[in-house]
Amino acid sequence: MSIRYILSEYVDEAMAQALYDKIEDGAFAGRIPSCKGVVAFGATLRECQNELRSTLEDWIFVGLKLGHPLPVIGGIDLNKEPARESVDAM
Repeated sequence: MSIRYILSEYVDEAMAQALYDKIEDGAFAGRIPSCKGVVAFGATLRECQNELRSTLEDWIFVGLKLGHPLPVIGGIDLNKEPARESVDAM
């Protein structure tokens, strides 16, 4: 049985959709179109990617905490209620 890390997979799938632009001052801007408001900037592409990942992670956690609907990405739906097993099943 393989272990799945749903949040990590979700972040990886979302980051695969990221779009980057070089802006006038030579810096980079990144965004994930399916994740409204997830935008980041960086002096280099790598810095922009790191900032975008951090912004995305914060966006996900705030969305989950506040009960905001999150987009289904890569077939991963974070909006589903988690299945819970009783402690006796262990």
